[in-house]
Amino acid sequence: MMVGMASEQTRTTTPPPTRTSAAGDIPRTAPRARDWGTRLLVVGIVLAALNLRPAITSLGALLEEVRDGLGMSGSVAGLLTSVPPLCFAVFGVTAPRLARRFGPGAVVCAGMVAITAGLLLRPYAGGTAGFLAGSALALMGIAVSNVLMPVIVKRHFPDRVGTMTGLYSMALALGTSAAAAITVPMTEALGGSWQTGLALWAGLAAAAVLPWLPLARDRGKASGGARAERERQERGPRPAPQAHARVPQPSAAPLRITRSRTAWALAVFFGLQATAAYITMGWMPQIFRDAGVPASTAGLLLAVTMAMGVPLAFVIPRVATRLPHQGPIVLALGGCGLVGYAGLYLAPAGGAWVWALLLGIANCAFPLALTMVGMRARTGAGVAQLSAFAQSTGYLISIPGPLLVGVLYQHSGGWGLPLALMAALMIPQTVVGVLAGRDRTVEEEATR
Repeated sequence: MMVGMASEQTRTTTPPPTRTSAAGDIPRTAPRARDWGTRLLVVGIVLAALNLRPAITSLGALLEEVRDGLGMSGSVAGLLTSVPPLCFAVFGVTAPRLARRFGPGAVVCAGMVAITAGLLLRPYAGGTAGFLAGSALALMGIAVSNVLMPVIVKRHFPDRVGTMTGLYSMALALGTSAAAAITVPMTEALGGSWQTGLALWAGLAAAAVLPWLPLARDRGKASGGARAERERQERGPRPAPQAHARVPQPSAAPLRITRSRTAWALAVFFGLQATAAYITMGWMPQIFRDAGVPASTAGLLLAVTMAMGVPLAFVIPRVATRLPHQGPIVLALGGCGLVGYAGLYLAPAGGAWVWALLLGIANCAFPLALTMVGMRARTGAGVAQLSAFAQSTGYLISIPGPLLVGVLYQHSGGWGLPLALMAALMIPQTVVGVLAGRDRTVEEEATR
């Protein structure tokens, strides 16, 4: 439309020779620049998503070696597995403010740099405190990227939220499973040093920095400014209607998000699924190893659990966006989780592959939660607030879970009580997930 308007203006205000030159420039350069920028953004999203879990699952695969190397008790190891949700809660809440000031692209780029530095530093920092500090730096980068990914998808792909969320979630699941599957074999191939095995993942994070460097010039704000400029040109010099047309801008003003029951339901759902995910990533290999499964096989079983998210993370968001209510998906995932935990208790080694598959399906509550974040708000600003609220509050809720599992494991001497806790938490997760899946938006509820 704007190209047509530009051509119309050229015909009425400039001589014919100039018109030909201008009309030739606009359609050739602008679409190519947009296509290049879109492709670069998709590559950046995929590479960023690949790096949002290896810092966690690579540690889960080598947790016993790290504990021995640093002299950790079971309780301290439980604290270590609680660090990810703690960092996600503390740093994730700052992401919208940072994005408003520096732009989402710049913040994600800085997040990838933080992940790279943290993964390089933590194995060689010396002692438990240094290991925790390096982990916190990497997790800080993951936290802000976690929050801003749904915002970037909603802003740049508003008509393809399900598809792009599925692609992002699939890449995240692929990075998660790859780290779980190959960390132990790579460590053994490189001489058996757990420090080297953990530090290698910094290379993948460094690769993710590259596509975000040109996007760090606040692509989101620039596109928004260009859109506003086009709207002003279309309206023309009409002050009164133009001012009235921008009255809906209060979407940029903060919503009273805590007034929304859907926001609270989504936050609790996010927190409980995160609890299950971090317990699984941090402790599932140890459950299998205590049942007599070799370390490499235990890591492979965790990889299978995480790999289930690769196809399902692409399918579930697409299905969810076509349903008026996402409750049936929540119920199916919860049922798989309950059967998987029961199997881990009754026959952890005998049915290991089945339980790994079922828990992998249950862990796909994460892409479903991300999809509902994009569906439960009408505007980009609403998605930013809902994403920050749901993820920060949710990760706060998830902090005690992995720590409590470590304490119960150490004091009970087995996995009966920890598994009972995991199964019990699946019930409220299913209930609040059904509530969060209702067809409504936080803007409607927050303004009542």
